[in-house]
Amino acid sequence: MAELIISVSGVRGIIGDSLTGQVAYDFGRSLATHLACKAAKPNIVLGRDSRRSGPIIAQALAAGAMEAGASITDLGIVTTPTVGLMTRFVHAAAGVVITASHNPAPYNGIKFLGPDGIALPAADIEQLKAIYLARHWTPGDIDTIGTYATDSRGHAHHVQCVLQFFDTRKIIQNRFRVVLDSINGAGAIPSPMLLGKLGVELVHINGQADGQFAHTPEPVRENLQQLCDAVAKHRAVVGFAQDPDADRLVIVDENGNFIGEEYTLALCVMNRLMKKKGPVVCNLSTSRMIDDLAARFDVPLIRTPVGEANVAARMIKENAIIGGEGNGGVIDLRVGPIRDSLLGMASILELLAATGKTVSQLVAEVPAYAVIKNKMNITRADADLLARKIAARFADRNPDTQDGVRIDFGDSWLQFRPSNTEPIARLIAEAPTSAAAHALIAQIGELAQN
Repeated sequence: MAELIISVSGVRGIIGDSLTGQVAYDFGRSLATHLACKAAKPNIVLGRDSRRSGPIIAQALAAGAMEAGASITDLGIVTTPTVGLMTRFVHAAAGVVITASHNPAPYNGIKFLGPDGIALPAADIEQLKAIYLARHWTPGDIDTIGTYATDSRGHAHHVQCVLQFFDTRKIIQNRFRVVLDSINGAGAIPSPMLLGKLGVELVHINGQADGQFAHTPEPVRENLQQLCDAVAKHRAVVGFAQDPDADRLVIVDENGNFIGEEYTLALCVMNRLMKKKGPVVCNLSTSRMIDDLAARFDVPLIRTPVGEANVAARMIKENAIIGGEGNGGVIDLRVGPIRDSLLGMASILELLAATGKTVSQLVAEVPAYAVIKNKMNITRADADLLARKIAARFADRNPDTQDGVRIDFGDSWLQFRPSNTEPIARLIAEAPTSAAAHALIAQIGELAQN
């Protein structure tokens, strides 16, 4: 049996194996019990991506939460950022997203959001996990069970929240042709709404929110050839790719070239800083391109551990004007404290309209680095041991141990980070050349064998 992963990122497992309707039901009871300590009859906003297993997990969780006294507002198939926005909009006690993000179709998961729309803090997740493991649930009876309601306003509210902060008139004047790959995920519903209001001539591929993923969900180069070909065929100005819950965005340039997920945040930061200067926040795994842009506009850059909750919390503390993660996740607090692919699309189109330049021309203005991202199959215990070895090996480089271990070498850096959702560790190296980045990765391989 596969392991059910319970971490700061929520719950994730394989349907019918580690993640079942019973597990979801129990987590629904656990969440309601946890929330009851803070509010009587708490309301939970519930949404899911388009995975075929979504109704099983969503309905089971809703049943468990209602039995333990919480009420459910069900949004249906929506994006993760939509759940975050609607949680705040209806003043709910919490939000829940049934999604496994970029994992393949056999997976699903449960992501918990606080009343501010941000992923629950680690301390709350630990309390929730303790309740789940101990089975100490609030007892339910006919007088205390919660109510169930649906709310269809999510998509429209999300689109409105994004559009108000961009120069829609200027974007509309350009009549951009765009190819969008929604991988038949949740983004297939609101994205055409957004792009239609921006006057875009849309070529939508994999645009049915039916969960029949047309390719491996991770929005990386090897999975997006169809998008690249479509951009070239239709002579579009840009290609956009979403992941199943649409919190991440990846870009293909006007020539059909995959430019890398790191450029999403870089171009959005460029667009924001062109209009207003202010602090920028990103995680420790994000490209040095953000450092270069922050230096160009003379604004501070603050780095945090990986995880949008960490980035969003620091953005709020620093009053940052933009932030995010190098995996294609963009956060603008004016819209919401959560990664949002719709926000990313509007920002990129505004940048194209404001500059009159192509995506490839804008990319050429950002100093380029070679990034190598590898995965290592390893238990968490062994990963933590290897992290300590790496920190000791490069002790003279002042290792940053906020999240795994990161070593900086001036114009290059290396990070080893155990995953919170899988029994793997991620190795990331960035340097001016591919050879230099591979050399940094090789040093970790040598330490792992010794």
